[in-house]
Amino acid sequence: MANPRQAQLWLGRAGFAGLAMGLIFLRLLPLDTLPPRWAGPDVLLAVVLLWTLRRPALAPVWLVAGIMLLTDFLFQRPPGLMAALTVIATEMLRRRHHRLRASGFAVEWGAASLAVAGILAAAQLVLLLAMVPAPPATLVASQAVATALAYPVVAFAARWLMRLDRNPTDTRRRISA
Repeated sequence: MANPRQAQLWLGRAGFAGLAMGLIFLRLLPLDTLPPRWAGPDVLLAVVLLWTLRRPALAPVWLVAGIMLLTDFLFQRPPGLMAALTVIATEMLRRRHHRLRASGFAVEWGAASLAVAGILAAAQLVLLLAMVPAPPATLVASQAVATALAYPVVAFAARWLMRLDRNPTDTRRRISA
């Protein structure tokens, strides 16, 4: 007989993957045809970091790597660069998720913001060292700031729309490891 806890875990992972695919689809829609002056937030990166911090069992490393590698291919970025940097950042946050969960939201937000800044700065540095054409630093900085500012909005939406609380008290809804 199937284990209901295992089925709930896989259902949560499927929900995470489905949300990621929906965000990728929305980003691929041709809504603006002019080159951007400032970059909007990377909502997918904010969602991946939020899920890693709040429900690490629902965002395993193989799923995060697969989703981010797919985005590298679809968004025509250097294959594997953002995927590798995101995996490194999420694994660093995953190791600290118990301490960050016990702290306040400001600490969680700060950790996620530092992860976003680290990911984007490291990607920019690798592109410059490899002498690959990189986006302007102001554009990358504006994306980092916008993503950091979007994190509370993503956290609010996750809490109220998907019941992804910081400290789940109801053990029936708790899936995290």
